Amino acid sequence: MTINRGLKNRIPVSNAIDKRLWEGLDQLHKETRIPKSRLLDEAIQDLLRKYENKS
Repeated sequence: MTINRGLKNRIPVSNAIDKRLWEGLDQLHKETRIPKSRLLDEAIQDLLRKYENKS
């Protein structure tokens, strides 16, 4: 069963990341006021582009 919490275009995820990465993301969020979810979307897009032609 998937709980969407009223989200139409997003999927809630739970994961663990390196503490330093999280601190860096948190600092970037505070400096730019860009939501962390949007920053994570951008990072994932960049990662997918990086590996797009490598499979």
